[in-house]
Amino acid sequence: MKILIMESRIIIDIKNISKKASSFKLQASGFPLLVNKIALSFVLVLTSWFLNAQVTSAVDSTSIKIGEQITYRIQVETDTTSLVVFPEGQTFSPLEMIESYKVDTLKNNDKYNLIKKYGLTQFDSGAYTIPRQKVIIGSKTFFTDSLKVEVNNIAVDTTKQGLYDIKPIIKVDKTGSNWWKYVLLTLLIISIIGFLIYWFIWRKKPLSEEEQMALLPPYDRAKLALKKLDESHYLEHENLKDYYSDLTFIIRKYLDEKVYDRALESTTDELISRLTLLKEGNQVDISTEDIKNLESILKRADLVKFAKGTPDVELAKLDRNTIDIEIDHVKEALPEPTEEEKLLDIKYKEEQERKKKRKKVIITIVISLFLLIATFVGFGLNYGFSYVKDTIIGHESKELLEGDWVTSAYGFPPVTISTPKVLKRTDLPIPEEMKAQVSMTSFMYGTLLDVFSVGVTTSTYKNMGENKIDLEKSSEGSIKSMEAMGAKDIVVLRDKFVTPNGAEGLKTSGTLKAPSLTSKELKEANYVLLQFTSNNVLQQIIITSPKDDTYADEMVERILNSVELKEAEE
Repeated sequence: MKILIMESRIIIDIKNISKKASSFKLQASGFPLLVNKIALSFVLVLTSWFLNAQVTSAVDSTSIKIGEQITYRIQVETDTTSLVVFPEGQTFSPLEMIESYKVDTLKNNDKYNLIKKYGLTQFDSGAYTIPRQKVIIGSKTFFTDSLKVEVNNIAVDTTKQGLYDIKPIIKVDKTGSNWWKYVLLTLLIISIIGFLIYWFIWRKKPLSEEEQMALLPPYDRAKLALKKLDESHYLEHENLKDYYSDLTFIIRKYLDEKVYDRALESTTDELISRLTLLKEGNQVDISTEDIKNLESILKRADLVKFAKGTPDVELAKLDRNTIDIEIDHVKEALPEPTEEEKLLDIKYKEEQERKKKRKKVIITIVISLFLLIATFVGFGLNYGFSYVKDTIIGHESKELLEGDWVTSAYGFPPVTISTPKVLKRTDLPIPEEMKAQVSMTSFMYGTLLDVFSVGVTTSTYKNMGENKIDLEKSSEGSIKSMEAMGAKDIVVLRDKFVTPNGAEGLKTSGTLKAPSLTSKELKEANYVLLQFTSNNVLQQIIITSPKDDTYADEMVERILNSVELKEAEE
């Protein structure tokens, strides 16, 4: 029986060990048996330890071109109860891990085969060794084999592919923005919403028949209702119940509006009793005969509606004519409205019109507010509520960030930098004793008091000899200058800085509290100071920005990424 372990490449032959253990003899009695037992126990322990877990590693290719990816694979065979921890992070140096894939799991009887893959690459040619990788299985630690990989250059045949000089910069006309499209779209949406509000709320709609009747005086409305009753087909179909219901409603409605305001809800006896009292009180000059006629028609209508009475159709027509006459008599019996009553009626109508107009205004305001809030919420969910708020209200840093930036070179040797505004030449004061030793050019946008500012300063020192400019001392001098301008609580962090085109310098950054132009309180701000030196030249870039301002942070990042010092690089 043989057990093969790939990691350490150890082969243990149990039969040979057992044979050698049994052949080994000592003169002492019983000792050979003891040796056999010890050897067998050692083999069994070693066998079980290696059988519980096996770790192997491999790559899909040992020779790649610069930038190509190779797949590094670790395979672990273990039982189902063991916890396996694979290597994570950049543990494959000098190769770079660009992707870590998920673990593939295969079950084989009572064991698991776990396969972990990594994507590795290298951007420099040469021979590299992937170091051993540590794999933890349960409480034990295993190491994979180290592997060698060749990274080859990409061969370029210059006889077939010629080399050419860099082409000069071509000026490209600035394309116009699409702001006018957004303006037109906004105006179109506002026009559609305005039209819908006008059409459904403010437009004077044609009145329906019911609305037209409601605008008529009670007498004219009652007469028109009788004409409509004549046009109905109730009598043709001998539908006397509906006929008398409409007929009595017409006279009751007229009496309710002009004589007794509870005529619609009163019973026939109550209504007749009320009319009699009004007559006796000389409030309505209506005859006893008129009251009797109304009583007779109303009681007949009650019999038809509630007792299933069936009067003759001709009698129904007669009752209709009687009601027509009684409406005229009631109108004649009513006193003429006084000027006061007419004025009250006019005021009532004007008040109703004002209520209608007020209702339309309220509905328009509510709809407009709803649309504004819905638009704000929609854009807020899509772009962020702070961004939408700053766009509507305005934000100084946001306007600078989204404005037209300027890329220019300042000083000599030139410092190329992109800024939201052009930096203007500024004459900084130089002590009298230093004027003979240093010449300085400075370009600024804003000041420390404005919180956001950008400055580029180039200082040329004379008679330096073999002395070199100490960037850290220069940084301390700049910090003291900011303190002299009123800055307080300056936090200083220093680190190496490399521009996108490879120029190296010192970066000093941190926070400070700067005086304000508008108040006595100190405002918190961030600052970044970049310093570069070449021979006897010191180049400085200082940026100050408001603290906790995401737009300002984006501007600072954009400015730092644009810095180029070609002369300093040479």
